[in-house]
Parts: sequence; structure tokens; C-alpha cells
Amino acid sequence: MTSPRTLCAMITPFTPTGALDLPGAQRLADHLITQGCDGLVLSGTTGESPTTTDEEKAALITAVREAIGTRGRIIAGVGTPDTRHTIELARAAAKAGADGLLVVAPYYSRPPQDAIEAHFLDIADATDLPLTLYDIPARTGTRIQPDTLLRLAEHPRITSVKDCSYDFLAAQKVMARTDLAYYAGSDEHNLALYAVGATGCISTVANVIPAHVRAVLDAFDAGETAKAARLQQQATPLIEAMMASGLPGTVTAKALLTELALPAGPVRPPLRPATRETVTGLLAAYAERTPAN
Repeated sequence: MTSPRTLCAMITPFTPTGALDLPGAQRLADHLITQGCDGLVLSGTTGESPTTTDEEKAALITAVREAIGTRGRIIAGVGTPDTRHTIELARAAAKAGADGLLVVAPYYSRPPQDAIEAHFLDIADATDLPLTLYDIPARTGTRIQPDTLLRLAEHPRITSVKDCSYDFLAAQKVMARTDLAYYAGSDEHNLALYAVGATGCISTVANVIPAHVRAVLDAFDAGETAKAARLQQQATPLIEAMMASGLPGTVTAKALLTELALPAGPVRPPLRPATRETVTGLLAAYAERTPAN
């Protein structure tokens, strides 16, 4: 099966009172697929996984599967600091209709590399779904070291990596020595990592400019590298406003989606909504972006 290329790390829409908005999730998922995403990551960092229940996570997968059918791949975020709980979520995601699993390195307890490796292997053995390992040490406090990735790549169901390590050398080393599909997990790296062999991106910014994020990779695939660079540069002010403003991408994405009349709703505490000043800046960056062409 061909790996998806342009995936959106989809926000989880809530109602004005903070309840899970399944019709909103279906509308947003349909919009993102229609606009060029060929996969959706649910209940990841951007999807507010720390503040959604196990039941909400499963219901979200079921609803989105119903909305997009076979038009796009669904990757379910199931990572927790607890191996047993992660396995429970993995099995529930498989039952709900996910095509794959996103598993973050176990956080807070900061286990050593041999324990991280055992954690991932236990999860890979728990279902028939492929695993995407999520390396984001700025959030977890723990790196999935390159040598650990090289060993884990030997497992038939460990198939890909969402890379937020900011370590280009390590990414290239692992890509050169394994068949792991690499995905840029930081939007500023979408084109750069793709150019050295990545499979695609898992993009937060794609919540608001899905067609543009895809167009960057389309242009590169067509051999129009100057156009790809230009499109990436055109998106840079918005990427900076959404991802480097001191606020989580969840907050900025939901603020912009609300302004664009797309399903979003509030964030759940401890996150807080963007201020009006921040929203004004986000809208300015969005307007500054030249439409993909």
C-alpha cells in the first residue's frame, strides 16, 4: 500500500460548551481531504489528546472514517506514558477503523533507550496496524535515538517516523539505512526534509491551508523545485505565526479555523484561547500568503 504523503494533524472540534463535536469533525475531515490531504492524524498533539477521553478518541475515529470513507488514511494517536494504556488505546483504535497508529515516546518518566524500545515493540505486537513513531523530545523530554530507530525498523509493523527532532543529520542517517517512511512534523521543515528523501509531512498548518501544503510537495515531485521553494516561502509567515508565537499550534489553528467559519470550537484547559491581538496577527499572516498556484 502506498504511503500517504500530505497528512494533516487535525484539530479536534468541540462545541461551544467544550463537548466533542462529531458532526464538526466530519465536516472538517471532509474539507481537508477534499482540499488535498491524503491522510489525517487524529488525537495527536494538535488534536488535544491529553484532554480527550479514551471513549472520545474512539468515537472520533469512527465518525471521521464514516465521513471520508476510503478517500484518505486515518492515523490514530494512541501514545501515553503508560505502555498498558497505550496498548488499550491501540486496540480500540483498530476496532474503531484506524489505518495506522501514531505512538509518541513515553513522556514524563523519561525511560532509557532500552525501555523505549521495549515500549514500542510491545505496542507493535498488540495489533495488526502499522506504527508511526513520534519523535518530539521538546515535549516528551526523551529522544528516540537514531540507533534505537535503526533497531526498531526491523519490526515489520514499525513503518514510519514523525520527526520533530530538529536533527537533520540523524533523519538522513536513518532514512539512508532503513525503509522507514519519514514525515516532517514541523511545518518549516516540510520541503527541506522531503528534498532529502522524506515521504511527506504531518502538518498542523494544513488545518488552514491544506491545498497550499500539498502544492509544495506537488511542485517538488513535478521537478519544479524553484516553485516548491517559492510556495514554501510564501507559507513561512503563517507557519511562524501559528507555530512560533509562543502558543501551541492547537490554539492558533483553532483561532484561525473559527475565523474561516470552519469547525473548531474552544480549546480545553489548561490551554486557553488566543487573544484578539493574536487572532488579528494570524489573520494578517493568512492574508499575506499568496494562494498556491
